[in-house]
Amino acid sequence: MKHNRLTAATALLLFALPAFSYESSTAINSTSLTDTAEETYDTTGGAVTFAFQYKEGDSYRILSTVNEEVYVNQVYDHTAEIVNRVSCEVTSIDENGAMHSGTFMTSENATGASGAHFEYGEDYTSTFHRSTKGTYTITDEYFMPTVRDVPSFPDKAIAPGESWTAEGSEAHDLRAYFGMEKPYIVPFTATYTYLGTVTEEEKKLHVFTVSYSLSFYTPNTSSWYLDYTDNPARMMGYSNQMIYWDAEKGAIDHYRENFRIIMETVYGNVFEFRGNAHAEVTEFTRTNTEENVDSVQKQIDEMGIDNVTVKQGEKGLTLSVEDIKFAPDSAELLPSELEKLKLIAEILQAFPDNDILVSGHTALAGTEKVRQRLSEERAQAVADYLIQLGVKDQYHIFTQGFGATRPIASNSTAAGKAKNRRVEITIMDK
Repeated sequence: MKHNRLTAATALLLFALPAFSYESSTAINSTSLTDTAEETYDTTGGAVTFAFQYKEGDSYRILSTVNEEVYVNQVYDHTAEIVNRVSCEVTSIDENGAMHSGTFMTSENATGASGAHFEYGEDYTSTFHRSTKGTYTITDEYFMPTVRDVPSFPDKAIAPGESWTAEGSEAHDLRAYFGMEKPYIVPFTATYTYLGTVTEEEKKLHVFTVSYSLSFYTPNTSSWYLDYTDNPARMMGYSNQMIYWDAEKGAIDHYRENFRIIMETVYGNVFEFRGNAHAEVTEFTRTNTEENVDSVQKQIDEMGIDNVTVKQGEKGLTLSVEDIKFAPDSAELLPSELEKLKLIAEILQAFPDNDILVSGHTALAGTEKVRQRLSEERAQAVADYLIQLGVKDQYHIFTQGFGATRPIASNSTAAGKAKNRRVEITIMDK
């Protein structure tokens, strides 16, 4: 399961562009990840049979960071840093593999006091079957994951230096760009080479490369000219990946990639995405339990932290910091709140494998636009301080603001407004 390469900002670029002629025979040369790698691989271990291992109820999170440059009609447009977060649960297993239920989120960076930070994007759900050899079975109502059937393994044992090929596909979500109601599927044939093993943080990992090229013409595009609508006519490019495999767990530990993707439209517009990505795969602890609610609430009470309650939230165990104090009409935390957050940070650090979501809320005062902006800025201020305290880095903490749209008390009294003026900190397990 991989990242979505087409950024949200690109949607703004896909309309009202002048026609541009792109030479279809332009060579798209790939760049090997192994050209600059300084790793040494142990090739003495013999042949290995690779297979995914599943256990019902297992939960895992994939967090990928994409750094890409975007070009429009061969002219540089912008640079984007994108974080893709995938959380999945194995819901059932069978003799061939397992059913997975997943939530996918994509976020582009913004800039806060501590540098880049990431606002939590829209969630997309997906349900799919994946075999022990890596192949997907998924209906066309689901747009995620983007890259499918990678990695896929043969039925035989593979020795270091040996290669194999397998079919795969990229499923692009072009609803926002072209109004396409189903995934735009681009097939490819991937070539794999098993390099050997490395040891990282006392873990033995098996390393293999994955490379594939894209060259796909959209069928039946002639009718689109008559509709006066622009649509993708051709997708081309490449992806080179290094996958680090944990054979003991039967799962990917992490991977890195470089890529170049070019999309040419019916009207001759050309959009190019080139960059690199890396990702980590982590098992995370289920936090959203009644036992954790009671345990964390007890810690808060023993620490003497006022106006903080613990509840089971939509995305995990949620600490609601009510009547949080900022300087008037600003996102500047008062000193008393900084001390409170230092104590809360001690609790959060007990969950090192879980991401954090900070949500800002306001009372019903001022305009809707002002309330929304203030809720986002205050959530960011809390996130920045938690990052400063070392709870998480900016790639594992997300923010969102809701203005006054989710009150927990009446806004007709001062006490009710104080409860609504809050920040919620969620230890995510979805």
